[in-house]
Amino acid sequence: MKNSSNKIDIFLQPGDFYFGGKEMRISTLLGSCVAITIWHPQRLIGGMCHYMLPTPQFRKDPLQLDGKYAEDAMAMFLREIKEAGTVPSEYQTKIFGGGNMFSKISSNPHCTPNHSTCIDSHSCKNVACKNALIAPYLLQKQGFSIKNKDLGGIQHRKVIFEIWSGDVWLRKGS
Repeated sequence: MKNSSNKIDIFLQPGDFYFGGKEMRISTLLGSCVAITIWHPQRLIGGMCHYMLPTPQFRKDPLQLDGKYAEDAMAMFLREIKEAGTVPSEYQTKIFGGGNMFSKISSNPHCTPNHSTCIDSHSCKNVACKNALIAPYLLQKQGFSIKNKDLGGIQHRKVIFEIWSGDVWLRKGS
């Protein structure tokens, strides 16, 4: 949707992914899901994903990427970056979300970031924690620079990313 300043607003639902140019503003609402923003400061291109789970448990088509999953969202970012003739190290990334929306009923309402005891363990059932842990892991593995992150806690978040400036605005709920 275009607004009065010739900027285009895109709203991401859970599982959505968008990559584009400097006329875009991307926003989303997060609970236990995570949003990753990537921005190329010289080319003024970038994108955002809103993933729901770290990895797919079962995949019908191994060639089909699904933005609901962090691993697939990363593959989608890498595809767009390659098509733009750029490399991950040229981008600034920011990560948001992974809030425990069910802290009142959870025995462990806060995520303790430990990759080996959460991501690699089938016993960890805290999806918010797993979501918060996998984003930095995947970004660093691919050579991205993480500029900022706001992960975990027990609140929801609204994220607004302006590609023309690289600014990301965050509003937390309680």
